[in-house]
Amino acid sequence: MNHRRSESGVPLSEQILAGLRADASAQLPQVAELRHALHRVPEIGLDLPLTQQIVLDALADLDLEVSTGTALSSVTAVLRGARPGPAVLLRGDMDALPVTEDSGEDFTSEHVGVMHACGHDLHVAGLVAAARLLAARRDEIAGSVVLMFQPGEEGDGGAEQMIAEGVLDAAGERVVAAYGVHVASALLPTGVVSGRAGTEMAAADSLRVTVHGKGGHGSAPHRALDPVPVAAEIVLALQAMVTRRFDAFDPVVVTVGAILAGTTNNVIPEQAELQVTVRTFSHATWEVVPAMITTLCESIAAAHGLTATVDYLRGYPVTVNDSDELDRTARLTRELFGEQAWQTMPQPLAGAEDFSYVLEQVPGSFVFVSATPAGVDARTAPYNHSAQAVFSDDALVIGPALLAALALDRLGDAAAR
Repeated sequence: MNHRRSESGVPLSEQILAGLRADASAQLPQVAELRHALHRVPEIGLDLPLTQQIVLDALADLDLEVSTGTALSSVTAVLRGARPGPAVLLRGDMDALPVTEDSGEDFTSEHVGVMHACGHDLHVAGLVAAARLLAARRDEIAGSVVLMFQPGEEGDGGAEQMIAEGVLDAAGERVVAAYGVHVASALLPTGVVSGRAGTEMAAADSLRVTVHGKGGHGSAPHRALDPVPVAAEIVLALQAMVTRRFDAFDPVVVTVGAILAGTTNNVIPEQAELQVTVRTFSHATWEVVPAMITTLCESIAAAHGLTATVDYLRGYPVTVNDSDELDRTARLTRELFGEQAWQTMPQPLAGAEDFSYVLEQVPGSFVFVSATPAGVDARTAPYNHSAQAVFSDDALVIGPALLAALALDRLGDAAAR
């Protein structure tokens, strides 16, 4: 197998890679049992006491330096190698979604209306599994591995809060690289890992536009200031703006998800409200979009003698993979599982991810691991966030082995310098 690469370090030997594959496979029953336990008790947001306790119990025998969060129920664990060196970070997010499960799994959610519909139960169990693989190889590690068990990825910005509480410096110095994986219940063929250098996922902002008019009788719109057609004009103008003001190869996605106005058919309302999501794929575009949208909305309202209030709320930034670390991830995937196991993403996803906050601070990579069940067509299977989404436990071999290999490989680079 070809181990050539541009980095200065020594590549992991086939013996180490084979050991990671074998050990990840051997511990799968135990790791799958942990995943099922997590799946049964999903929790939403930043406060995940049941999940946190399961993680603490699962790590108890690994001789780690463990701490918990203050503003959120996070778990940070530091694994010290046998020799000094830098630190790297591995992350797994822990929160679930407000979805009523309809997957048919025999370990279905016991919490009504809550489900691990995005596979974060696999992320948690997989990070515990990676910790076990690394703990068994502590003598080979020159440096430390920070294990980041994070609540609140689904909209609450838990990564940003963990950074504020010091997760990037938990080993005593700033981590030099960070890695994360995300499972997918569809789209990717079984057994495939996928990612891309540069922008991999979009920034996701939200927008509320309130058009203020003057109410009146539906039969006499000339005696009122009707906000509804103005709101409709803004909807169409937003779609035109993103195709005429931005490069087609650096796109902007604007989706109006809700239009709220009025109470009945013969009353002109006082106001109309638009609720919007805005997705951008570069920092440069992300910076200018709010002002452009605000000007457009206010100007259209003013042209009709009305006013508009624009509330633009920043969400997660663009998720950007470091090119060298993405190359490392692709190489290790191929070396662990064969050439067919890696697939370069042809374009970014318009979804967003708060691991982006980590990747703004340190170089790293974030990739997708197929959890499409064997024998299921990935093109038609229910995708993440679906009540019918089913994730294969087999991903708990690929993800943990890859995360452990990334930590070993990156720390090996540092030791060789």
